[in-house]
Amino acid sequence: MLLGTWNLENLFLPGGPSGPKDKAAYETKLAALAAVIAELDPTLLGVQEVGDPAALRDLVAMLGGDWHTALSEHPDGREIRVGFISRVPLRVLADTTAFPPKVRPVQVDDTGGETREAGRGFLAVEAGSLRVAVCHLKSKLLSYPGDRFQPRDEGERARFGAYALYRRAAEAAALRALADELLEGAGREREVAVLGDLNDEVQAATTQILLGPPGSEIGTPGFETPDKGDGARLWNTAPLIPAGQRFSRINSGRRELIDHVLLSHRLVHRVTEAGTGLPGADAPHLPSIGPDPEQRRGEPGSDHAPVWVRFN
Repeated sequence: MLLGTWNLENLFLPGGPSGPKDKAAYETKLAALAAVIAELDPTLLGVQEVGDPAALRDLVAMLGGDWHTALSEHPDGREIRVGFISRVPLRVLADTTAFPPKVRPVQVDDTGGETREAGRGFLAVEAGSLRVAVCHLKSKLLSYPGDRFQPRDEGERARFGAYALYRRAAEAAALRALADELLEGAGREREVAVLGDLNDEVQAATTQILLGPPGSEIGTPGFETPDKGDGARLWNTAPLIPAGQRFSRINSGRRELIDHVLLSHRLVHRVTEAGTGLPGADAPHLPSIGPDPEQRRGEPGSDHAPVWVRFN
């Protein structure tokens, strides 16, 4: 079976402020996305940036066969949300934006505005024996007052970079709390995955929050040695991806892996293959994006590559 995650990049119906400009561009985008999903042939795929539920239905209809979907009921201000496409029936376990009780509200702008919740919902489902949570953490691509994507000065850039980091860290703590609920300390026996667009790389502090107890990372001597942290730990599968494929987006010409699949002890020891893009390809073919996401409005496909793992 193949489990993966993919940011579909502004999956909206045509004509809206973030969607393709016309029906032809919309159908071209859907066809490009559907071709990738069909070749991946996932058992379960977490998705991000679903703007219109109807657009996801149109995408699934292009795939043919029997598919099941689930979408978060907590979109952000742009109306994008996370969800799942699945070959097996899904049961929703949680759909939440809540920060953990002891995490205080975080500052989001120069006026002292605060938020007490994640910008987009965390959706957890049960698919057969799998328990899986999908997320889309606060973006590294910054926006400024007045719908600007460029700062007035470097002080503003630094402040809004900090505000985004505060929020992403709090969201990572909230996602880890959801992972704890799914694991219940039984990661050796329970098949749990946390996946999605974390908007940061493997060694980033926000990504590391999700791992739980330190130690036993893939590629270290402790990986094959059981210890008392295994029940609560999650393993990032990034080291299993071939080095030449280890990126899921290109930002200003720089390759970065910001989409991740994290697995419980029971699952990580059953992985037979991991990758980005399409199985068998040398590396994903992606456009390089800049600070203004509006520049890609209506472009076919996605600016992210899917990230996936295969189990025996």
